[in-house]
Amino acid sequence: MTQQVDPSLNRRKLRLALRRAREQAHLSQREAAEQVEWSQSKLIRVETGTVGVSVSDLRALLGLYGVDDPEQVEDLEQAARGSKGPSWWSSYHEVITPQYAQYLGYEGAAESLHTYHPIVVPGHLQTRAYAEALLGPRDLEENMFRRVVDLRMERQQRMFDDSDRPACVFVLDEAAVRRQVGGKEVLAEQLSFLLELGSRPKVSVRVLPFEAGAHYSTLGSFVLLGFADDDDLLYLEHAAGSMTGGEDLRLLARYQECFRTITDMALDEPESADLISRVRQDLGVH
Repeated sequence: MTQQVDPSLNRRKLRLALRRAREQAHLSQREAAEQVEWSQSKLIRVETGTVGVSVSDLRALLGLYGVDDPEQVEDLEQAARGSKGPSWWSSYHEVITPQYAQYLGYEGAAESLHTYHPIVVPGHLQTRAYAEALLGPRDLEENMFRRVVDLRMERQQRMFDDSDRPACVFVLDEAAVRRQVGGKEVLAEQLSFLLELGSRPKVSVRVLPFEAGAHYSTLGSFVLLGFADDDDLLYLEHAAGSMTGGEDLRLLARYQECFRTITDMALDEPESADLISRVRQDLGVH
């Protein structure tokens, strides 16, 4: 099913358009803010997509920047009307950090998603039973535990059940495929799910075999998001999470090269599916 456009996507659309228009008008953020009698921090929040924009505020900026094409103005006004209100993940606020909420907004707008995980099956691909088994040792309060799992499942549904899903490449280390999280039956179900997802359009599941050896990201997982109209984004998955894009091009480029190296070393899709099938068969679960 096609999801309703999330407010975060409208905020992103406004962020890109307004930043581009300001730069074309040869105005700094401070100069633009002063001329519309805003604080500079308000303009920064608009240009980072962290807040919505009212139609009246939008018109003030467009007037300042000399944007008067009727179709473009109408398009941006529609985006402004849709930029208010909560995003789909807002109801999970008690289990989401601000950094991760920002990442989810970017993920929902991405045209491509490339990720590598060296230890376990990544959250995008987990079954509910696998996620529950993985989170069990964290000793979370029951309600928090359920909310984290529900968030993971809704995120997955939105990514894979939407016809407008990004082109996804998931590279899993062989250790992640073999680690018996939750026991043999849970892992068998998880492996079956990987095979099913890997057969879907625009989804590639690859396995990096043990014999591939070491590489730059041997000890850590990461996600690369690609956009047609913006800088690519790197998200490093750890306790706090961190994102980087155009502000740290060297780090972004290092992980882009790392992913190319990993995919060169990984089994291709049929070979990966064959390995996953063999591991599942060896579990002896029917």
